[in-house]
Amino acid sequence: MSMNDFDLDCLIIGGGPAGLTAAIYLARFHLKLKVVDAGKSRASWIPLTRNHAGYPDGISGKDLLAAMKAQAQKFDASIETGRVTRLDRIEGGFEAEWGSGPVTARTVLLATGVTNRRPPMDEDLHEEALSRGLIRYCPICDGYEVTDKKVGVIGSGSNGVAEAVFLRSYTADITLIAPDQAHQLSAEDQAQLREFGIETVDGPCQAVAIDKDCITVATAAGFYTFDSVYPALGSDTHTELAEQVGASLSEAGCILVDDHQRTRVPGLYAAGDVVIGLDQISHAMGEGGGAATTIRNDLARERPLLR
Repeated sequence: MSMNDFDLDCLIIGGGPAGLTAAIYLARFHLKLKVVDAGKSRASWIPLTRNHAGYPDGISGKDLLAAMKAQAQKFDASIETGRVTRLDRIEGGFEAEWGSGPVTARTVLLATGVTNRRPPMDEDLHEEALSRGLIRYCPICDGYEVTDKKVGVIGSGSNGVAEAVFLRSYTADITLIAPDQAHQLSAEDQAQLREFGIETVDGPCQAVAIDKDCITVATAAGFYTFDSVYPALGSDTHTELAEQVGASLSEAGCILVDDHQRTRVPGLYAAGDVVIGLDQISHAMGEGGGAATTIRNDLARERPLLR
């Protein structure tokens, strides 16, 4: 297939901060692109972030994504709602398929992100608690908001301990709750929890109710009420499409890339949490911009990009 026969210069899969930043860059590079977004970006969960530079009074995740989408579309980026179910390598590029049918692209940027594992609780309760800051997923982003408040961390093992210790720099009132069974902690972890005055409670546990501005969790030891609860249950990285075309993954299950967001598969790039799982909007946006610039320069080596 000749370069002129492809539908797109770049197909971006994922419309979160990384994918939309890349779309803005690529559109302004006068490249033909399309974003296919399943509408599952974790950024849309954020009721109000005060950690994003340039918004001193905060901005909701949905408003931020809407503004980024409008900016990309202002420069003629095409954005569709859908879920890409298949990605194949073809001569000179890729073929992808979703609800609109197959599309060919010279390059593909995977910005598919991750999904946080939710704590055991009713879905409607989870949505309300999330919107009110009673359930929080990123202590780096919003730990400041729980300063000197009563905080529960649902987690086990060293990962749960690490999150509880991280939050200890914001408040002295931390309780680490096992999600589904009694805690099984190493002597080192137990010593660290004692050193920082972090209480432990055995599971199983389930968030059961919202009372005014607090959330109540049922545990094996009874009911506990908190100002906010942080689930530290890990996440699932969306690497299925990368694996379909032979990209390599790290031991942590993220897509391996070089310093310019290239995977080991020629023409395939990746950016955002699917790469490193840092869970930061600013980092994802930086990778999206870097990936887009690399894509533009790599394409220019194959064929001069002339007006």
